[in-house]
Parts: sequence; C-alpha cells; structure tokens
Amino acid sequence: LLLSLHKTPSCPESLGSGAISLEQPAVVVARTGNSATLPCKASTKVNYIHWYHHKEGMAPERILRLDMSGSSVHKDSVLKADKVMATKDKDGTSCNLFVLKLEKSDEGVYYLDRWSGWYYIKVFGPGTWLRVTDNIPDKDISPKPTIFLPSITEVKVHKAGTYLCLLEDFFPDIIKIDWKEKDGKRILTSQQGDTMKTKDTYMKFSWLTVTGASLDKDHKCIVNHESDRRRVDQEILFPSINKGMCKCFPRSSHSNKANEGTSVNTILQQISNTLQLQLTNTSAYYTYVLLLLKSLVYSAIIAICLFGRPALCGNGKS
Repeated sequence: LLLSLHKTPSCPESLGSGAISLEQPAVVVARTGNSATLPCKASTKVNYIHWYHHKEGMAPERILRLDMSGSSVHKDSVLKADKVMATKDKDGTSCNLFVLKLEKSDEGVYYLDRWSGWYYIKVFGPGTWLRVTDNIPDKDISPKPTIFLPSITEVKVHKAGTYLCLLEDFFPDIIKIDWKEKDGKRILTSQQGDTMKTKDTYMKFSWLTVTGASLDKDHKCIVNHESDRRRVDQEILFPSINKGMCKCFPRSSHSNKANEGTSVNTILQQISNTLQLQLTNTSAYYTYVLLLLKSLVYSAIIAICLFGRPALCGNGKS
C-alpha cells in the first residue's frame, strides 16, 4: 500500500522514502481474554508511527499514533481507552502494539505506517493478521510431513514422477510451500491442495511433477509456517527418482562369488525399495479416496438440508 501526497512539486525525489521498509510478522494468534503483542521494526529511525485496524469488508481505521522521538501515545476514539497501548524501544526503530482484553471483534489485519520525506509519502508495513480463538492447541503446532514417492508405473509409462508432501496437525492455517532442486535456488512450478481444517488443526498437501533430466536430481519441499519463531524454513528432502528405482545387474557372467553376492544383495535391497515405493503410492491413493468420500458425504448432507427442508415444510402446510 502506498499513498503519495505531494507537499511541493519542486521537492527533490532523492528525499523520498526509497530505502524505507517496515517489518511485521504475518500472523499473531492469541486466546480470548488475553493480550496480544504485535511487533514492528523500521529500517531507519522514524518520528511517528500510526497503527490501523482493518476488518474484512470495512475501511481501515486508525487506532493510535506513537511518537518515536518522545514517549507520547495519541489514541483515536474508535476504540476503548483500555483496549490498546503502544511502546517503543530505545533504538528508535522498533515498537510494539498491545491489544488487550481480546475479543473476537479484535480480529483483523493491523497495519502501521509512517510519513517520510519532503514528498510526505505514506509507507505502510505488510500488516499482521491477528487471530483470536479459544482453541489454541497446547501441543506442537508445526507441520508434520509425510512424503509419498511416485509409482513405478508412472515413471515407466509417462517418463515422469510426482512427489507428494502431506502436511498435517499445524496451526494457524497460514502456510507457504515451495519446491526446489536440492542444490538449486529457483522455485519450481508445483501444485497445492486446499488447506483443510481437522478438529483444532489444519492439513494441506502439495505435489511436484518432474520430467526429463530432473528425474536424476534430488528435490526438496520448503515449508514456511508461523509456528516457527526462529523464522527457519522446514526443508523436506525427496530422493532422485531414477536413482531410487534403477536396477543394477552384474555386468559380466564371469563375476566372482563375492561380486555375485554383492549383486544379489543389491537386487534384494532394490526389490525392498520398490515394495516400499509401491506401498507409499498405494497409501497416497487411499488417502485421496478417503478425502473424496468425505467431501461427497458433506455435499450430500448439505444437499439434503437445502432441498429437503422446503419439501418437509410444504407437506406440513397441506
């Protein structure tokens, strides 16, 4: 978001806000009745910070102005006096907004901005989504991965392989999934399913289809989730498809007994790996079937509720 109000057209552009940035966490989750802390850090010292609350479907409302060079806080009348407070750090670049006595109505995105330069450019931060809930899991809420490797049939027939990563039991539902080659930097084109709620947590799956020379390369699924306070992405390694499924046989019939024994052991190991691949592929298939059946059952229940109720009411009147 950028709002530019030109004070004087003659002011040099070099005095604008090109290098200024405001950092905010993407999401903060807190329990009803407790308080939430929303931190912010500016790339340079600022004089004033303005905080806004944006509810879905409504215009943003400013809730307070914080004097970063002094200590005063001016609260707007849109909220109760004891609903919010703000503090700044000594470095003049960091501050915190505290939302107190949390209610469901406090949910929304909290933005902050600052005026900058002679052009009076209003620079906004990315915003923090505040979630207020009674059902924050007490257990570990980071994504739990399960990997599924491609089937032998897919590789042989289509000369391609599909990796699938199933992520379960995470909270909140804000999650980012990317795929890369193991030693690569470029983000690959992948597919993702919808984020689904399961009791108090969420699940999501993503898959990557590789072809050609990529079949010889290892890949990794990179998961970014707000439960990790260290902001360290979780990397899940997927082995090379061709290397995992290749079949090695003795090169010569004159191989000695030791080589024969080694070859047999290698083949047995490869057969074991193949069975494991088939098992994981079968598991993935039944997972899809179960999810599909669950969706069909829900659709049938909704259809009965929508179309069955008027008919029942009509019979009652007659």
